[in-house]
Formats: sequence, C-alpha cells, structure tokens
Amino acid sequence: MASSSAAAAPDSGRAALLKAFDDSRTGVRGLVESGVSAVPDLFVHPDPYATVPLAPPGVSIPVVDLSLPAPLAVAAAAEAARDWGFFYLVNHEALVPSDYPAKALAAVRAFHELPATDRAAHYGRAMGGGVSYSSNVDLYSSPAASWRDTVQLMFGPTRCEAERIPEVCRSEIVEWEAHAAAVARSVMALLCEGLGLREAALEEASCLEGKLMVCHYYPVCPQPDRTMGLVPHTDPGVLTVLAQDGVGGLQVKHTDKDGKSYWVDAKPVPGALVINVGDLLQIMSNDKYKSVEHRVVMNSCEEARVSVGIFFNPGKRGESVFYGPLPEIATSENPPKYRSFTMSEFLGAFFKRDLASKALIEHFKL
Repeated sequence: MASSSAAAAPDSGRAALLKAFDDSRTGVRGLVESGVSAVPDLFVHPDPYATVPLAPPGVSIPVVDLSLPAPLAVAAAAEAARDWGFFYLVNHEALVPSDYPAKALAAVRAFHELPATDRAAHYGRAMGGGVSYSSNVDLYSSPAASWRDTVQLMFGPTRCEAERIPEVCRSEIVEWEAHAAAVARSVMALLCEGLGLREAALEEASCLEGKLMVCHYYPVCPQPDRTMGLVPHTDPGVLTVLAQDGVGGLQVKHTDKDGKSYWVDAKPVPGALVINVGDLLQIMSNDKYKSVEHRVVMNSCEEARVSVGIFFNPGKRGESVFYGPLPEIATSENPPKYRSFTMSEFLGAFFKRDLASKALIEHFKL
C-alpha cells in the first residue's frame, strides 16, 4: 500500500512544476483563483484503495455521549476505540462554549480566503515561530499532491509565537486550542478507565503536552474524481480532536466482524466533534485500541471544506524517556507487542515514511 521511494521521486520536469507551484505562494486556493478548469497533472492520482467499497447505507461511526452516566460513557468510548478507532463526541457543552468550534472554523476559512497577496505573505514550509502556511506538507515526496492547503501551529511542548498566527484567525485559534485540550483530557480519562487504568494515566504520561494544530482548507475542485483531499493514512499520535464544517468528505476505513472492509462516511453532525485513536495510543494500549486509516475525498460541493484537527502527543521527549505499551497493560498474561522507544525515534520514523504508509506501527513491533 505504501508508495516506494522510487515511485515518489519526481523527475526533473515534475520537480520544476512542483517548485513553480510552491513559489506561487498561494497554494491550491491560488489555482482556483486563477480559474483552472481541470486538475493539474501534479494533483492527479488514482485512489490506492479503489478496490475497497463504500459502506452500505445506514452504516456510521459510533457516538459517545458525554451526558450519559460515567460508566456508560466509558463503555461507549472504549468500545468505539476498540472496534472503530473513531467516534463522534456529543453533548460536550460543559467543555466547549456554544459558539465553538464554529468560530474557529469560520476564522480559518477567512484566512484561506484572504486575497492571494495577503496569504502569500505568510506562506512558507519552515515552522518559523511554530507556525507555517503551505500546501501539502509532503509536496516534494508524495507521488501526487492533494487538493489542500494548511496552516500548522505548534502548541506544545514548545508553544508557538502568537504574533506569528495570522491576525484574521489568531484569537479564535488560540481559544479553540484551550477548549480542544479540555475535550482531549476528558476523552483520555474515559479511554484510560476503559482499559482499567486510573483516569489520569495518559495525562501523567504527558500525552496532553504535545499539541499540533492543522487548519485544513480544501478548495472547490473542478474535477473531484481526479484528486484527493487527503490520502488514506493513520494519525501518528495519541489522540486527534477534529472539528469539521458542514461540507463533508472525511471517510473512515472499517473492517467488520466478518473481515469485510469498506469506507464509511464520517458525515458532519451538528454539534459533534470527531475523535480518533492514533498509532501511539494503539501501541500504548498494546492493541486494545486501534488506529485506523482515513481519508478525505473531494466532492462536487460548491463550497470549500474547512477542518481543524489537533494531534495530541507526549510532551516529554528526552532521550531517557521511553514509550511503549503501558506497564499496567503489558503483563505476563498480555505480553507487550511493541518495544519501547523515545519520542525522537518515533518522530524520526514518522517523518521518514510516506504519509500513506502503514509502516510506522510495524517499525516498533516485537
């Protein structure tokens, strides 16, 4: 499933086209503004999972309701993390004000829809001050680019410089990060209890301290069947909290009890956040919870899609700090399935592989 490095290596003609696109500093949104009527060759790629069908009607990712009595919420979260790796989180009003995340999504849209010259002033691949705005983090290494622009912001363990965040979305992004962290803390507590651990086990392992926010913008596409918004992949971290607008496009790969796999639409649900398990939590839970593939497909909607995801990871990253299956879970009856590693080794393995590769977890298996 992973693309080989040879396949990903661009020829000189492709490299020149990639550089010209990047040097425009206006991203995919700039292509749309220029009036393109066809998807440029750089963005054309067949779906690598074309043989996996869509789910039958009525199939949906599970729902975890925070208004339920605590034992029921714990059971629902644990079951969803174990069987699906994804769930909608609803009735989180105690953690999130009623005007969020809508305010953050609107502010992110406002930035991406600024005039091209205004956006270009922020464009760059380096995370200067913990902030970057560019198109396709893997633009120069992937076999085909995706129809997506992104603002990335590092909120931990080292916090980004607030003045580097574009002013049009600064206050809303900073406020949403605080609310999303409260959501992640609550969800981690549920998932810990679902493993029979004390509710603060993941927080004590610094899993709330590493935070990367990605503010994705998927422009209207003239040929939605010729490209993708985001290729099939798994998230590397512990937990992802995703807010999405009403456009849709996120799909989750699910394998049922009969071993049949299919793509399930994670349709926007009013008032719901989307939560998913990352590779690191699958490792720390010793495969009790699973990190599953997901993707964003383009659609014929007349409006661009906006989403804001926050990846939560351990913040303690010294060379003497090791991660792996939690010792309370990996026992003689349930031997560890993964070796221990530092975060620098884990992140190094992540950045060396293609986004679509499933090799990250395999790299640490015993």
